[in-house]
Amino acid sequence: MNEQRSFMDKEAAGKITLVPTPIGNLDDMTYRAVKTLQEADVIAAEDTRHTKKLCHVFEIATPLVSYHEHNKRSRGEELLARVRSGEHVAVVSDAGMPAVSDPGAELVYAAKAEGLPVIALPGANAALTSLIASGLPTDSFTFIGFVDRKKKKRKQVLTSWQAVPSTLLFYESPHRLKEMLEASLEVLGDRRAAIGRELTKQYETIITGTLAELVNWAEDLEIKGECVLLIEGASEEEQEAAEGTAWWEPLSVVEHVEKYIEAGEKSKQAIKLTAIDRDLPKRDVYQAYHIEK
Repeated sequence: MNEQRSFMDKEAAGKITLVPTPIGNLDDMTYRAVKTLQEADVIAAEDTRHTKKLCHVFEIATPLVSYHEHNKRSRGEELLARVRSGEHVAVVSDAGMPAVSDPGAELVYAAKAEGLPVIALPGANAALTSLIASGLPTDSFTFIGFVDRKKKKRKQVLTSWQAVPSTLLFYESPHRLKEMLEASLEVLGDRRAAIGRELTKQYETIITGTLAELVNWAEDLEIKGECVLLIEGASEEEQEAAEGTAWWEPLSVVEHVEKYIEAGEKSKQAIKLTAIDRDLPKRDVYQAYHIEK
């Protein structure tokens, strides 16, 4: 257990600060974010070329180092070493909140495991900005982020959230949005939904309707810009229909085994657990799994 008093412990000089950056409109940069980046010893940026432009606009001269998906292990250890030595490391993503669908999350995890201070600044976030503009329920929502691009995996993810009553928030790239909308309609039914696109930029667009309407809207369009897809949660009728239904029932035997493997089980144990769930002989599950594989 660790209790962090972010602004009380004067002796702990080394720290990580997560600094949100604008998702489109530079006017969304806060005074505190600029000051923090100016005062830090180093800025860890997803794309240093992109962040260098931001620094130029706000007269930030702090040195930049890259920290992204492909160097997060080696560079992450370097950054932690700097914090241990008393340095202030600021972390930014290309746009929005660092550590949300971003490798910064792993740096935060490692820092917290060591008891190193991590301070988060509030700021721009595409998912929440879309949510409050969508007209969908905001009292309960679930952020899921990007889903797997493979059709089968995408369907598995959507199925796992089928009976959840909270509004579902997804990130999606423009060239995969049509497939995501079609899969959502197939798995979740024709629920109310919304798309937030090019948020805070000149061509900001919020599209609201049902999933069927959004599928028709997207059919002949060349969609540009990162998108947020928001889908209404399960109705009471949908929740009641799902009660008593095992989580694995919508899955094939192979998908069932793969779910356990994704959860960390070895294939042998995953086959055994699947056989128990379905009340099937283990050899039948083994054959079904390995034949398809």
